[in-house]
Amino acid sequence: MTYMSGPVMLRGRMIPEESATANLLRDNQPTDWLHMDPWRVLRIQAEFVDGFGALAELGPAISVFGSARTPQDDPAYQAARAMGRGIAKAGYAVITGGGPGIMEAANRGASEMNGKSVGLGIELPREQGLNEWVNLGMSFRYFFVRKTMFMKYSSGVIVCPGGFGTLDEMFELLTLVQTHKVKSIPIVLFDTAYWRGLFDWVTTTVEARRMISPLDPHLVRFTDDPDEAVRIALGAERADETVSE
Repeated sequence: MTYMSGPVMLRGRMIPEESATANLLRDNQPTDWLHMDPWRVLRIQAEFVDGFGALAELGPAISVFGSARTPQDDPAYQAARAMGRGIAKAGYAVITGGGPGIMEAANRGASEMNGKSVGLGIELPREQGLNEWVNLGMSFRYFFVRKTMFMKYSSGVIVCPGGFGTLDEMFELLTLVQTHKVKSIPIVLFDTAYWRGLFDWVTTTVEARRMISPLDPHLVRFTDDPDEAVRIALGAERADETVSE
């Protein structure tokens, strides 16, 4: 006897006692399947579909990364707010992680210019939700899905001072550009004093031991000027240099 379970052919002792439909409709089934990997795969797939659907028609965008802990009276907050305004004024959308601090500041600047202010949040134990300045928002369960959205829809990135999350986003982006998994885009590190120590170590230790190419540290540009950060992220600085050459 032959039994077909979808595309799978079963015979003899491999034939199940109940059909898939019977299993589906059985009462009082355990709910362990909610926490198993096959169901997680469907959730992951759904997040990708929702993210692509929400952002596919966004248009050109710049991502701004930075700390959620930056208070409003910090100069970095005001700088990120100015960046958000500059990006929106140029006709680009601003994409952030949607939280407080630097993210809120960049979204706020974009919103004040009546621009597209995007927040891609993440489910965390003490997550406060998307900030009030987001006018297109989505919350993700999985960091890697969220980071894919940042990388796919950004034509430039500004990295402001931040902690482990910001470092993770920055090095993920640098790895993708270094390995040619994504096209090369402008990557700006704002606040030279904050980043210089890290990149001094990159050049004097990591590069010196040949763990990276001598070209890799030059994937980033440093600045202390919010307006210059926006110009670099938009590609205007590179275009000006090409013309002058």
